[in-house]
Amino acid sequence: MYITEKRLKKIRSILEKRQKDLQVFTDNVKNQHNFSAILRTCDAVGVLYLYYRFLGTGELINEEITMGSHKWVIHEEIKDIDSFFKKKKEEGFQVLATYLSEDSVNFRKIDYTKPTLIVVGNEVQGVSEEVLKYADKKIIIPMYGMAQSLNVSVATGVILYEAERQRSEKGMYNRPSLSEEEIEKIIKKWSTEEVIKQKKKESAMHRLLQRQKEKKR
Repeated sequence: MYITEKRLKKIRSILEKRQKDLQVFTDNVKNQHNFSAILRTCDAVGVLYLYYRFLGTGELINEEITMGSHKWVIHEEIKDIDSFFKKKKEEGFQVLATYLSEDSVNFRKIDYTKPTLIVVGNEVQGVSEEVLKYADKKIIIPMYGMAQSLNVSVATGVILYEAERQRSEKGMYNRPSLSEEEIEKIIKKWSTEEVIKQKKKESAMHRLLQRQKEKKR
């Protein structure tokens, strides 16, 4: 069992466009549809790292919604909020939190070509105070209707595509942000996971066929 050369070429092409310094953090987004839609948008825009805090129970990923895109975005659950954000600050990231307040700025006024961590919050409470204290800026999307906010997955998509626009104009998708060593390491991990998944799929199919044969006897 092996992964085809064509598939490897596709994976490398994707990784060469991944923006390792454009990242997303979801602060207790609980709805499976919302979280899965955010993952899918991250993949579409070239985000490599999605971090999340989840205080609920059950599965967050719905593969019918992600359409497999969750396999190509490195998603990691964060338990120690303080250590995580302090590290991001040390790495030079600007932390942007979606939050409505008097000092919030229009999301389009941000320079997303800088190392950026976009923080989006829970469907009801929004971004928690625990996380908000680390925000360099609070950002809002202009609203002209009765509702004061967009669905969290829609809002994330709107912001990420503004980031994509700015980065695309600057040519940041035309040169890899990952080193060759980083690309090779991720290719090895992803290709191995694909082979394992394919083996499991074939094994399950074999067992099903065996059961069907036994029933016919």
